Amino acid sequence: MELSPEQAAIRETVREVAVEEIRPVAADADAAESFPEDVWDTLADLDLTALTVPAEYDGFDADRLTYAIVNEELAYGSLAVATALSVHSLATSCIAEFGSEDVRERWLPEMAAGRPVGAFALSEPEAGSNPAEMETVAHRDGDAYVIDGEKQWITNGERSGVAVVFAKTDPDDPESITQFLVPKDADGLTVGPPEEKLGLRASDTTALTFDGVRIPAEHRLTEEGRGLAAALSILSGGRVGIAAQSVGLAQAALDEAIEYAQDREQFDAPISDIQSIRHKLAEMQTTVQAGRLLTRDAARRMDRGEDARMAASMAKYFASEGAMDVTNEAVQIHGGYGYVESDVERFYRDAKVTTIYEGTTQIQKTVIAREMLDRS
Repeated sequence: MELSPEQAAIRETVREVAVEEIRPVAADADAAESFPEDVWDTLADLDLTALTVPAEYDGFDADRLTYAIVNEELAYGSLAVATALSVHSLATSCIAEFGSEDVRERWLPEMAAGRPVGAFALSEPEAGSNPAEMETVAHRDGDAYVIDGEKQWITNGERSGVAVVFAKTDPDDPESITQFLVPKDADGLTVGPPEEKLGLRASDTTALTFDGVRIPAEHRLTEEGRGLAAALSILSGGRVGIAAQSVGLAQAALDEAIEYAQDREQFDAPISDIQSIRHKLAEMQTTVQAGRLLTRDAARRMDRGEDARMAASMAKYFASEGAMDVTNEAVQIHGGYGYVESDVERFYRDAKVTTIYEGTTQIQKTVIAREMLDRS
């Protein structure tokens, strides 16, 4: 699938940033469990924090294929950086699509410029794969809503300045889920401590607790009861982004494995001469390219206005599981050096989350089967 000249230029620019600015600080950021804010400023300077903001609000207004390309190349540098940007982009997508004109004018130009950073608060301690079980409630009080509840595993939880929050307007009605915009400095909003994670350790991930958080009624983004449908529509695009990130991460692991196999000698020859190693690399290359093609196919379907739910889920399922396979093989090719602190060790730890967030592998299979069997 050929890219346009503009898309190819964007890919080259973001790859350069990934290699020259992100990769050099990625290991230290992972070890310190700290997000590299200087990198975020670079993304803002390149208008990448404006990816899903419409042009009339100073946005980049990228098509879905360009969005996928940017996510792939950023993940080639650091999955934590790519994840932070994709969540910020989810938030700006929600505001752009569902917010009033006043809300869009208030928030989108500044978010396009990079700050405030956006967060997307859907998951809860007891409501991960089934958001209909969420317990966060927003009740109407005159010209305001008051929000109570807890959200968990929120990317950009500490560093964000605004969050898109999902809550029920009727605690007993799972069909009352509604989407709200909540400034992070709102009274009653508490940020939890950083999560201790297997991978993605440079990503800012926390819980958010809402205790009588009062927001203006105009900060309700969707009609009452339309929040879950809105979330699912936005997440289809988000799954393409995660698929692209999985491909970028897998490509990084593959490139490291190739370089190591050509440099490392055993029995007076590089291990790249060993047939079993050559076969591993061939399988890894095939997996990476297949994931890339599935991802770009889903993105192009979205750009054409097609129903791409199944395509997005297939891409996310295959590419994320492929990232697990490729990073595992990269560690194996490195041998003992792959098990100690190294880039491929970090890639392997990071890869696991791609099979979990924005819909687990099992959820993707459920979506694919539903689209195949229940809608025919």
